Amino acid sequence: MGDGSGYAQAGAMLAVTGLELAFAERQANKAAAREADLKKEMSDLKRQPIINPYEDVVNLSDMVSDLSSMLSNPFDSLGVATGAAEMQAEEADIALANTLDTLRATGASAGGATALARMALESKKGIANDIQKQEINNNKLRAQGQENLINNKMNEAKRQQGVAFGEAQRLQQTDVAGKEFVYGEQETRDIQQLNRLQAQITGQQQAQVAASQRQSGVLAAGLTAFGNIDFGSSNKSTPTTSPTIAPPPSSTPAPSNYYNRFSDE
Repeated sequence: MGDGSGYAQAGAMLAVTGLELAFAERQANKAAAREADLKKEMSDLKRQPIINPYEDVVNLSDMVSDLSSMLSNPFDSLGVATGAAEMQAEEADIALANTLDTLRATGASAGGATALARMALESKKGIANDIQKQEINNNKLRAQGQENLINNKMNEAKRQQGVAFGEAQRLQQTDVAGKEFVYGEQETRDIQQLNRLQAQITGQQQAQVAASQRQSGVLAAGLTAFGNIDFGSSNKSTPTTSPTIAPPPSSTPAPSNYYNRFSDE
C-alpha cells in the first residue's frame, strides 16, 4: 500500500496547476481590458473633416476691364489747311489795291500796273505755300503724338491689369497650398496615432492568445502528471517517479521565490 506520498504529491500538483491557471487567467483579463481601452481611445480619436482647398477660390475675371474706351482715331480730326488760302486771297487783294493806288499817283500805264500786281501776287503765293506745308506737317505730328500717347496709356493699363491679376492668382494658389499642407500634416499625425493604437491592440490580442495557450498547456501537463501519480494501488508493483509540475525555465534548482512569479506585476 502507498504511504500517502502520492496524495501529497497530487495536492501540490493541483495547487501549482491552480496557480498557473489563475495567473494565466489574470494576464488574459488584463490584456482584454487594455485592448478595450485602446479600442475606445481609437474610436474617440477625432479625425479632421475632409476639406476642399479650392473652396475660397473666386472668379478673377472681374479684374479684367474693357480698355476700348481709351482707343480713338487721332487722324479723324485732320482738316484742310484753309488758313494759308485765306491769307493768300487777302494778300492778293491788298497787293492789287496798292498797285492801283500807285498807278493813280504816278500816271503809269495799265500794263505796268498789271506786271507789278502779278509780281506781288507770286511773292505772296510762295509765302502761303510755305505756311500751308507747315500746317499740314504740324497736323500730322499732332496726330502721331496723340497716337503714341494712346498706345502708351493702353500698354500701361494692360500692365497694371496683368500685375493685379497675377498677384490675385498667386494669393489664391498660396492659400490653396497652405490648406493642403496643414491638412496633410494633420492627416499624417492622425494616421501615425491610429497605427500606434492598432499595434498596441494587436499586442494585447496576442497576449490574450498566449495566455490562453498557456492555460491549455498547464492543464494538459497537469492532467498528464496527475495520471502518473502513485496512489499506492495494488495494481502497481513499483512506485512511479513523482512528476514535477511547472518546472522553472532552467535545469537549476528552483529558487525560493519561484512561485512569486504567479503574482501580478
